[in-house]
Amino acid sequence: MNQELRKLTEKVRSLFTKYGIKSMTMDDIARELGMSKKTLYQYIKNKDELVLSVIKLIEEEHEEFFKEMQSKKLNAIQSLICVNKLLHRMFKEYNPSFEFDMKKYHPEIYHAVKKQAMDKMYNAVLSNIKQGKAEGLYRENLDDVLIAKLYASRIKTLNESDLITLEEKMNPEFKNQIFEYHIRGIANKEGIKQFEESLKELNNQNDG
Repeated sequence: MNQELRKLTEKVRSLFTKYGIKSMTMDDIARELGMSKKTLYQYIKNKDELVLSVIKLIEEEHEEFFKEMQSKKLNAIQSLICVNKLLHRMFKEYNPSFEFDMKKYHPEIYHAVKKQAMDKMYNAVLSNIKQGKAEGLYRENLDDVLIAKLYASRIKTLNESDLITLEEKMNPEFKNQIFEYHIRGIANKEGIKQFEESLKELNNQNDG
């Protein structure tokens, strides 16, 4: 994505996050961007393509985050803590109407994005488990593939469940509980020790 389109897409993402997708017409978007609709169409063909551009921007930001994280040479548990911090940031900016509008008015994009996200989550968890076992932080008897599938399936079920309210899903503590539940289930004694030390260090930074 070139810089000009990226800047435009960043502004559009803010609009979609604040107002939802459906309520923002192309006229509204052009006006908010301070340009004519004709100029807007020089960058983008239609609203579907604009939604795709926003999704692509989010994916690029996530890729940049993971590249930066990999450059830090973190162990498996430290990596999970970093990812958990990213999820907290994402949920602070999350607007349920954005996903609702995607699902209702742009279903093909929605289902393609969801499938891609699940595949990426599965592969990331699988890679993390292999790393943690190699580092002596996770239990040796874990079935890597099965645990990765269970984790991805659990997240999918939680997101679609009517049993858990939207307020609970949006609560940072809810995410923390899932995160801790996962780590304590796969870590050995050394892994749990490092996890608790990392949490203590993180809490001290937040208090400081």
